[in-house]
Amino acid sequence: MEEEEEHEEMYEVQEIRVDPKQQAVRIDRFITDKLPRVSRNRVQNGIRSGSILVDGTAVKPNHRLSPGELITIVTPRYADRPEGIVPQDIPLDIRYEDEAILIVHKPPGMVVHPGVGNPDGTLVNALAHYLAGSDIPILPGNDDDRVGLVHRIDKDTSGLLVIAKTESAMSFLARQFFDHSIDRTYQAIVWGAPDPASGTVDRNIGRHPRLRQNYTVFDEEEDGKNAVTHYQTLADLYYVSLCELKLETGRTHQIRVHMKSIGNPVFSDQKYGGDRIVKGTVYSKFKTFVERCFELCPRQALHAKSLGFIHPVSKEYVHFDSDLPDDMQACLDRWKKYVDHRRVNNQLEP
Repeated sequence: MEEEEEHEEMYEVQEIRVDPKQQAVRIDRFITDKLPRVSRNRVQNGIRSGSILVDGTAVKPNHRLSPGELITIVTPRYADRPEGIVPQDIPLDIRYEDEAILIVHKPPGMVVHPGVGNPDGTLVNALAHYLAGSDIPILPGNDDDRVGLVHRIDKDTSGLLVIAKTESAMSFLARQFFDHSIDRTYQAIVWGAPDPASGTVDRNIGRHPRLRQNYTVFDEEEDGKNAVTHYQTLADLYYVSLCELKLETGRTHQIRVHMKSIGNPVFSDQKYGGDRIVKGTVYSKFKTFVERCFELCPRQALHAKSLGFIHPVSKEYVHFDSDLPDDMQACLDRWKKYVDHRRVNNQLEP
């Protein structure tokens, strides 16, 4: 099963309307009674983090409910959750760590979470080993079997992920992802040169009607789900471009689907047409050059470059950045050298 880009469907929203005859009661006690499998401590952490709201407003754990108030609870959800997470000693590229969070750089090819076809060897298995003995709920026997994940990226997408090490940090970060207040920047090598060089793709995304493992754009408002991607061209190399992309929403495969929809599929993306020549001729020399570039970067050339968010403890804005991985940089360098040579000799193909 291919991993999906981070998306709000990783979270579920539960609403509880306070009964008109309900007597005054603390919100933490009320929710604990309604959700007996959830500890009072977890409820209090959710209230403090803003993941539990009353009539859309943050309250304190001792808030006394009034009849008719609407309680909204946002919690992370994990599909295809296995019965237990097996800790595995897999090296992690940790870029930052404190008492509340980890910033991990995921290499391409690593699946984030165990699922059908990927029972182990994942980032989650590595985290379970690394965080063994901490208070975070990561090992079998917990009611959640979660490892602090509040978002994820594709198996073949590289880049930064934030991991929550405590229940309160998880709740605090989950709310930010749900509200789309996390600053997420991606970089991608795409075919051709987007026109205009900077812009916004605002088109609904949903499952492809025939290719059920793929996603596609829809023109009708009633089809698919709203998706918005902002892009900016950082380097125009005629045949390919390096683009920076920012997400307003986080639909499955959003960047890959949106860039394909404007005629600039992500380079080497087998699922969405980036693994063939989109710009340039199909003559043997050029074809051979492109195939060598595919060998340099044999996966979609997409990188989760940066993350910015409010820290769950300090409540201050923090930002983390990463360089392009070696495979994408090598591919980009080869294209630049090729295009510079062709331009000098006035040999750019149409």
